Amino acid sequence: MLETQELTKHFKGLRAVNNINLKVDEKEIVGVIGPNGSGKTTFFNLLTGFLKPTYGKVLFQGKDITAKRPDTIAELGVTRTFQLDRLFHDFTVLQNVAIASRLHARIGFWESIFHTPQYHKKFEQTWDHAMKILQFVGLADKKDELARNLAHGHQKMLGVAIGLAADPKIVLLDEPCAGMNPKEIDTALELIGKIRASGKSVILIEHNMKAIMNVCDRMIVLNFGTEIARGTPDQIQNNKDVIQAYLGVEKHAA
Repeated sequence: MLETQELTKHFKGLRAVNNINLKVDEKEIVGVIGPNGSGKTTFFNLLTGFLKPTYGKVLFQGKDITAKRPDTIAELGVTRTFQLDRLFHDFTVLQNVAIASRLHARIGFWESIFHTPQYHKKFEQTWDHAMKILQFVGLADKKDELARNLAHGHQKMLGVAIGLAADPKIVLLDEPCAGMNPKEIDTALELIGKIRASGKSVILIEHNMKAIMNVCDRMIVLNFGTEIARGTPDQIQNNKDVIQAYLGVEKHAA
């Protein structure tokens, strides 16, 4: 589904991402973990076209997407959420998702200019699709609320809904459980399982170790931009390099 080949990004001599080779299969959930500053979000930015690599490639379904723009990559079927809030706060929940759903509807330029019958049909489909996405993520009852008035956990779920609105084949979730209480985390993990069950692949960055260990099929661990381990959650939890670099404090505290 998605593959990186020797993916590397330098910032003035600093190797933020260093020679990462990763394959993600259909309907697979792959976790990316590591300490703060280990290159996780930079890695996401490279996968989705927000940054161009110093060298290396990103392949999606066998096609090279390395040099493509973020909007083109999203249209192809790779979307993401962001660690920081990217919502339209003065729009309703439904409007936020409808904006992202326009990629799914593929309304043409001239159709939108002249408001052709095809435009009106696609416009209605956009709103219908947005509503289905809200039902999928459990926010249908919040559709008329302003995004700014949502509780933090619901705002995070709205971000996921926006990522799903373009009907991607693979979605990248950047810390979807950040700041959530235990009940909200359980809801988020259930949603990630539903996303996989719907036929999509997921790449997940998350600092909540209990959450990510419970949901991922495989994991890759970064430290200073370089892979130090990969494997199943059980293998990662017992890896000495990972414990020293990242899990050691929590394991000792436990």
